[in-house]
Amino acid sequence: MAVRPILLYPDPVLKTSAASVSPGDPAIARIIQDMLDTLQASLGVALAAPQIGCSVQIIVVDVSRKKGKTGHGLVVLLNPRIRHQEQERIIREGCLSVPDYTGNVLRYELAVVEGFSPEGTPVTLTTSGFEALAFQHELDHLNGMLFLDRIQSLDTDLFRRKQS
Repeated sequence: MAVRPILLYPDPVLKTSAASVSPGDPAIARIIQDMLDTLQASLGVALAAPQIGCSVQIIVVDVSRKKGKTGHGLVVLLNPRIRHQEQERIIREGCLSVPDYTGNVLRYELAVVEGFSPEGTPVTLTTSGFEALAFQHELDHLNGMLFLDRIQSLDTDLFRRKQS
């Protein structure tokens, strides 16, 4: 369908809680395809609908796009929720919507994520490592949060990205 521009901080859509969606809605299929096209054209491994200007609860995650990373492959989830997480760790994180910075944030090594496929089938995924971090990051977007909101100290935990 279309590669859409990725919204950049401080766009207000990024700070808004997203609305739940109904699987099978034809409008949702168009948004999902635009998200997949946009992710494919980006350097990222995941995308939330608010990042392309649609304040609805849809995420796409495919950590296998990053060399050496594995997981469940391409996952599209509607109305996702984290049901369980464990093993806290601090991780350096970046975001397509905050391209000039990375930051140290608290995440969990293991996360159980639930949601629905685009067809409405319930999905439960047990994720770990980089994939678990990606799901947590994208779910934050659906709640109007950026990794910047999770940084403890802007002085010690926020870093300007090196320009290549």
